[in-house]
Amino acid sequence: MGISQFVLASASPARKRLLQTIGIDPIVAPSDFDESLVQSRDPVLLVQVLAQRKAERITPKFESALVMGCDSVLAVNGQIHGKPANHAEAIARWQEMRGTVGDLLTGHVLFDTAKKRMLVKCQVTKVHFANPSDEEIRKYVATGEPLGCAGAFALEGKGSVFVEKIDGCHSNVIGLSLPLLRLMLLEFGYQVSDFW
Repeated sequence: MGISQFVLASASPARKRLLQTIGIDPIVAPSDFDESLVQSRDPVLLVQVLAQRKAERITPKFESALVMGCDSVLAVNGQIHGKPANHAEAIARWQEMRGTVGDLLTGHVLFDTAKKRMLVKCQVTKVHFANPSDEEIRKYVATGEPLGCAGAFALEGKGSVFVEKIDGCHSNVIGLSLPLLRLMLLEFGYQVSDFW
């Protein structure tokens, strides 16, 4: 195969767990890229550029590796949302998005550092939100879970009770589309099983 290292340019425990689920035990190398440097009203462009910048910060550290960068946002009613800054923002966001359908977008970038190749993709999953009461929202936000998540919810956590259904890739909502990763690896000539 020629590549022995798979590097995740993210501190997200959820992304690491997703990779481990399919047999990839990544080297975790979080990027220190300042996300505020990238601004765009186009959510697809935004997540792709952010994912690319994160991965680019890490690639010089690895001579022969596949480096994966990801970034997720939730687009609801024409507004783009990343992680909420505080409890008040998370509550206000939930009050706005309850009963609506949002697009969870994740930018995926894969660098083959040995061959100096890069792929940039975006996966979009529609999320249908329930209509929780103000009390339910306050109690959910008080758990702290929404503060670490794009869109202020974790599908793999307590937030799942407020998601009625999703249209599209389930793992994308958690932070990394596993089916898309498989296709990206194939495009580079690798298989997921090469990392087992």
